[in-house]
Amino acid sequence: MNNSHFKKVLGLLLATFFISTSGVLGRYIAMPSEVIIFFRAAFAMVILFVFLQIKKEPLSLKSKSHFSPFLISGVFMGIHWITYFYALKLSNVAVGMLSLYTFPVLIAFLEPVFLKVKFNPIYIVLGVLVLLGLYILSPDFTFENTTVQGMAFGVVSALCYAIRILILKRYVSQYNGVVLMFYQTVIISVCLFPTLFFMDISGVQSQLPYLLLLAFLTTAIGHSLMVYSLQFFTASTTSIISSVQPIFGIILAFIFLHEIPNMNTLIGGSLILATVVIESVRSKKK
Repeated sequence: MNNSHFKKVLGLLLATFFISTSGVLGRYIAMPSEVIIFFRAAFAMVILFVFLQIKKEPLSLKSKSHFSPFLISGVFMGIHWITYFYALKLSNVAVGMLSLYTFPVLIAFLEPVFLKVKFNPIYIVLGVLVLLGLYILSPDFTFENTTVQGMAFGVVSALCYAIRILILKRYVSQYNGVVLMFYQTVIISVCLFPTLFFMDISGVQSQLPYLLLLAFLTTAIGHSLMVYSLQFFTASTTSIISSVQPIFGIILAFIFLHEIPNMNTLIGGSLILATVVIESVRSKKK
């Protein structure tokens, strides 16, 4: 692996680690998911705005035709975050994060439609590995089970995330990754602002340090790095390499929340981790 490629993969893995902190924080913060996501987006928006002003990065759209796709991708990002936090709260960090990782499979099948790239059959094999891991993860498939409900929200979240990535992929070469993330946080903040008037926000003061951590580390740094990485890899490659995120999340949940994964979780997680190794080797050969 040459030095340049190694740095790109390392940057992607670092982004993945920062984003993986969302699992522990999402489960720990005692507030409604919609309210958490509003504050997450609003705080991140301010942090990113200050950063972009210091860097003197232009914030204007390069074309009016970009407004609609950016708006749509921002809405999908907001739904992705909300449903993901529902998944975490209904199940646990391991199940919530691993169920989200059906999104590489969805991207692999949707990418040829969105971006007119040739479908690579290897993604069917990698997708089956991820789905098998998800199946092993499931205790019993009845929707009365909160774990299965959490997995269902995780899959919906995965679909929204896949669509968001594929919409933004067209623009990563034209815009700074931080600028794209700033647009997303603005759209999510505006859409979720009304939740402050009809949902419980009484816990904001006590949860403020964790909300700021979620906004700064997970969102401002993690997601900006992730969007930046999209210009070096295909969306499928990016998503499958970053499948190590649930492994980071499970380790963090064990340390901070004392959530101990069972054998099914370990086996399912190992299958997902296997896809990361395979795709890392494939991207190296390219």
